[in-house]
Amino acid sequence: MKQKIYQIDAFANRLFEGNPAMVCPLEEWLSDELMQQIATENNLSETAFFVKKNSKYSLRWFTPKSEVDMCGHATLATAYVLFECMGYDDKTIVFQTKSGELTVQKDGENFVMDFPVQTIIPCNIEKQIEEAFGLKPIAVFASMDYIAVFENEKDILSVKPNQALLKELDLRGVCITSGSKEYDFVTRFFAPKYGIDEDSVTGSAFTQLISYWSKKLNKKTLYAKQLSSRGGELYCELVDDRVKLSGNCIKYLEGEIEL
Repeated sequence: MKQKIYQIDAFANRLFEGNPAMVCPLEEWLSDELMQQIATENNLSETAFFVKKNSKYSLRWFTPKSEVDMCGHATLATAYVLFECMGYDDKTIVFQTKSGELTVQKDGENFVMDFPVQTIIPCNIEKQIEEAFGLKPIAVFASMDYIAVFENEKDILSVKPNQALLKELDLRGVCITSGSKEYDFVTRFFAPKYGIDEDSVTGSAFTQLISYWSKKLNKKTLYAKQLSSRGGELYCELVDDRVKLSGNCIKYLEGEIEL
């Protein structure tokens, strides 16, 4: 059996930037085991699988190690495939996911995702974070991930995390963040227990970061950058209990796999 695949650089304006995701359009669901094997073989932070259901699309995401409940960059990549490669001609795509209905609209060259905002709660794991990163955070919050706030952008760039210690934490991953002179805020993201030592651009993390930075800066629209080696920039807009995340995509690969 031949399976169509696309590899898309999400949150990127040029090839080899942003976060690569593999996208697999399906006529019907493959077994969970086979989808996980494909994601493991792809060895990207996420592989997205989708099936059309009437006018909507069911969407699932797999890391090299397991399925996850939310992924931003692979959602953006999937929307790009539908709009740019498969001829989707409506204005809005509706995805049905484990995190509820998510929508993506095309806006010029960019794609705008509409995600639920994640509530963050102060927590007391500063010592564990300091031990893992070798630097004491200003504050730590818990949501889908841990959010650790540091003093400045230099701190975010310089830390070299102990991945073994990060694996011991109970949430999906750790997002570190600070303010910035060029951007409203900057960030990096680590999820080693999901097979992702450092993610390039983590769209879902911004559904949590917006809760902190919007209040901190008293702004509804923010411009941010993830400071990974590939890098990626996002525009974030808080609208009630939703956040709009926008960015561009570039197609790197289109092909088939043998199953």
